[in-house]
Amino acid sequence: MHQGQCLCGAVKLSTAKNITELSVCHCSMCLRWNGGPGFSIDCQSDLNIEGEENITRYDSSLWGERAFCKHCGSHLFYHLKESNTYYVSAGLFSETKESKLTMQIYIDNKPHYYNFVEKTRMLTEKDIMNMFNK
Repeated sequence: MHQGQCLCGAVKLSTAKNITELSVCHCSMCLRWNGGPGFSIDCQSDLNIEGEENITRYDSSLWGERAFCKHCGSHLFYHLKESNTYYVSAGLFSETKESKLTMQIYIDNKPHYYNFVEKTRMLTEKDIMNMFNK
C-alpha cells in the first residue's frame, strides 16, 4: 500500500496501484489550477481517503471534479465521476521520487515556456476527447 498526504496532514490517501509511472497534463484547467502542468498517478478507483471532511471538491466540468485540502490548499486529485477514476497529485506520495514520466496529455495545449526531455507517449486534446467520447 502506498500512502501520501497533503501538506498539513489533514488528508491522507492510500492506494495499492502502481505509482512508478506518472503522467502530466497540459490542459488549460491544470495549468490554471497548478500554476504549471499537473503531474499525477492513475489510481483508477483504488483510492482510500482519510480526512474527507477536510476536502473541498470543485466540479471543474460536467464529468470531472478537482479536490484540495481546505486547510493547506494542497491539490489532491482529479476525479472522473462516471468511471470513478482518480488521478492523484504525484507529489503527495514520497515514493514517486523514483517514478518515471510516461505520458503527456493535452500536448497541443502545452505552453512554449517549458519542455520535458523524457520521451513519452503524447496525446492531444482530440485524442483524449475521442477516448472518452466527449
